Amino acid sequence: MEVLIQQIINGLVLGSMYALVALGYTMVYGIINLINFAHGEILMIGALTSWTVIGALAGSGLPGWALMIVALGCAIVVCSAVNFTIEKIAYRPLRSAPRLAPLITAMGMSLMLQTLAMVIWKPNPKPFPLLLPTDPINLGGPVISVTQVLILVTTGVLLAALMWLVNKTKLGRAMRATAENPKVASLMGVKPDFVISATFVIGAALAAVAGLMWAANYGTAQHTMGFMPGLKAFTAAVLGGIGNLAGAMVGGILLGLIEAIGAGYLGELTGGVLGSHYADIFAFVALILVLTLRPSGLLGERVADRA
Repeated sequence: MEVLIQQIINGLVLGSMYALVALGYTMVYGIINLINFAHGEILMIGALTSWTVIGALAGSGLPGWALMIVALGCAIVVCSAVNFTIEKIAYRPLRSAPRLAPLITAMGMSLMLQTLAMVIWKPNPKPFPLLLPTDPINLGGPVISVTQVLILVTTGVLLAALMWLVNKTKLGRAMRATAENPKVASLMGVKPDFVISATFVIGAALAAVAGLMWAANYGTAQHTMGFMPGLKAFTAAVLGGIGNLAGAMVGGILLGLIEAIGAGYLGELTGGVLGSHYADIFAFVALILVLTLRPSGLLGERVADRA
């Protein structure tokens, strides 16, 4: 039971980070029906930007939490600017093109961002400094670190804030109207280009937070670190129902739990033949099962067909 509780804690932490990235995928898809495969690289840029800022301020005497806040602010600005530029230069001219064109462009942007990051930050892994207390919090057997507590709390606050923004604000109403029908929304005074750009910026900000969390939790950052979290977050978005914000949250948490619990028991279930590094099997098997039984995802899709 102790092992199970520990893996549940690990799964919630991992799933929280997946959920933040999955929200970026699902918001963009919900509005312009585009899978932004470069979104995982935004997470990577956020992590490496944070690493750079923390290194530059290492001798400033600021406490660890202050360094983390400053680094996060810089990462959000950089990631938002990058995602805004990608949307304006790479995706906006292709909105009326066949769907295959923006999909291939998104994959190309992913590779280009990885290459640029390798040139700027070099290919070697960067050890991420420990900014928060490292003593684990004992929960009567299972343990959780201060960094993991921060991840869970921050994710909860951000998810609540995003739901409030989408459901209660003028921008949120414009986003929902654009997702329903951009032509009709424009006739009602909504500016689709502004809404789409804002969606990319919000998604980039969430990915920047996830990037800092990922690097702080695992203690390393490098130019290829965004590929697998990006793929898993896309899987989470599809699992929950891409185009559905609640679905992205549920899919991310569920995927994290499946992966963590699978990693904890995989060796035992296979008699030691497969180790914990094969835990991805569980995540993608779950995806296949969900798509076979419910192709629209667990919570379906709220986005209506365009007229």
